[in-house]
Amino acid sequence: MSEINMNQSFAAGAQNNEKNYFFPLAAMTTLFFLWGFITVFNDVLIPRLKSVFDLNYTEAMLIQFCFFIAYFVVSLPAGNLVKRLGYQKGIIIGLVVAAAGCLLFYPAVIVHQYWVFLTALFVMASGIVILQVSANPYVAALGAPKTASSRLNLAQALNSLGTTLGPIAGGMLLFGAGSAAVVEAANADSVKVPYLVIAGCLLAIAVVFAFLKLPTIEAHIETEDCKVKGKNLKEAPHLMMGVVAIFCYVGAEVSIGSFIVNYFAEEHIGGLDAPTAAKLLGYYWGGAMVGRFIGSQALKYVAPSKALVFNSVIVMLLLAATMLTEGNVAMVSVLAIGLFNSIMFPTIFTTAIEGLGSLTSKGSGWLCLAIVGGAIIPLLQGVVADTMHIQISFIVPLVCYIFIAWYGLNVVKLSKQWHDKIA
Repeated sequence: MSEINMNQSFAAGAQNNEKNYFFPLAAMTTLFFLWGFITVFNDVLIPRLKSVFDLNYTEAMLIQFCFFIAYFVVSLPAGNLVKRLGYQKGIIIGLVVAAAGCLLFYPAVIVHQYWVFLTALFVMASGIVILQVSANPYVAALGAPKTASSRLNLAQALNSLGTTLGPIAGGMLLFGAGSAAVVEAANADSVKVPYLVIAGCLLAIAVVFAFLKLPTIEAHIETEDCKVKGKNLKEAPHLMMGVVAIFCYVGAEVSIGSFIVNYFAEEHIGGLDAPTAAKLLGYYWGGAMVGRFIGSQALKYVAPSKALVFNSVIVMLLLAATMLTEGNVAMVSVLAIGLFNSIMFPTIFTTAIEGLGSLTSKGSGWLCLAIVGGAIIPLLQGVVADTMHIQISFIVPLVCYIFIAWYGLNVVKLSKQWHDKIA
């Protein structure tokens, strides 16, 4: 199978190569679906363990903290690992490590200690970090640079399918279909089977990827005449600001999703029980899926930076609406945020690694490190919710989207500064 250099123009030959990448792209979408499913499972795990261990909001948000802190700890080593071993081996290692984390939930249930659950989440997340460092830049490189954002949005749409089905499956598996009294009486045993099944799926896919023959991306291999040889990633302002933007975006997205179940339980908002609220959470992530399918086509014609600004402004308005209203309006406003979140991660990611060449895998590691925002922002919102009120706490993600809008307004100028340095 032919290989494509990301620095080539979008000519007729590149179009043929992009068609030849259909199979590897299809194989990669399974990974995006799986880590979306696993990540959003936390949103349902939070109220389950909050009830089992009688936690306050800040303590419950340690679930997201321990999951996403792995991005800070593992991302840079993962970037070096992928640079040394290649994308395919990185994917296999990531799958195996994530499966090991899922298997740890079994002894966590037996011991019945909250810290053991948190340890299992950290190990599982470490595997997903390695997957993300490998898969995101690989998908972006499987075709012409011009359509990288569109391609990654399409892959992320499958990720959103996983995040849409995750809360629905999690609500049924962790809370069951019984009455509120039955749900309240349930214990941590309901966690065992779902994570054992996920572990089996991850190991099976790792075996499949071990036998696949995926193309190598030559533009990401350093050569003596490489333009970026000797350059430091800190010299790429679009990457550095992209790291902050990813931190803000992931932190805000995860934080909103983490609070929805408990938010909808508030009497003046919805007064819903956990199983019902968990089902509605699917609309938040489902909106992201729909938006990414739309975005994969729209971004062929609309500048990624303009789309990013537009979507972040709409999200800010929706957050203001949910903070200032009650009942159905407050619920619909916060759920609609998912639709406009849709294109943000893949768009920030592709604009941030654009033009990095052989530094792409390291740059990907830096961006994945920034996903630690999913650990920090929910914890901050938890503190605000405990000290003030859960509805007021949405001011925390609102601040994050202000920076994302700024990044969208300035990324073209920042990218040009990098290209001038390597010209």
